[in-house]
Amino acid sequence: MQDPFASFFATRMTPVKNGEDRRIEAIRIAACALLLELAYADSDFNDAERLHIEAVMRRHFNLDETTAKEIIELADAARENEPDVHRFAALIRDNYDIGQKMLLAEIMWGLVLADGGIARREAYLLRRIANLLDLEAGYLDRARNSAADRVQH
Repeated sequence: MQDPFASFFATRMTPVKNGEDRRIEAIRIAACALLLELAYADSDFNDAERLHIEAVMRRHFNLDETTAKEIIELADAARENEPDVHRFAALIRDNYDIGQKMLLAEIMWGLVLADGGIARREAYLLRRIANLLDLEAGYLDRARNSAADRVQH
């Protein structure tokens, strides 16, 4: 069976000149896997959450629709094969600066709020991910407030 990651890079990415392109895509997949883990946390991955993730992948990573959907599929497969979010969070922690981590936290809060409520498991998982990203509680609170303001408007 062909490796889906290798297939993705072979068919969707321009020739890889170095490992940098692969590292960037691995980071995108990790960020998406964290979002998917949050979406599945309340056992109700709905259309609003799916649309939110697709929009985030296209807007924040500047991807076309096809590539965004393929990364979401890869991230979902990676998430299903990984027993914990630690590996994904570590990749983000080690490669994102504080501003990028804050933006991701805001995106995560937007996802949690997309279906109109905050399930206990979602809030717990989001705090856990923020902790793994080395985000202080104050940063997470600001990200939540910013996401809530966007949802209300």
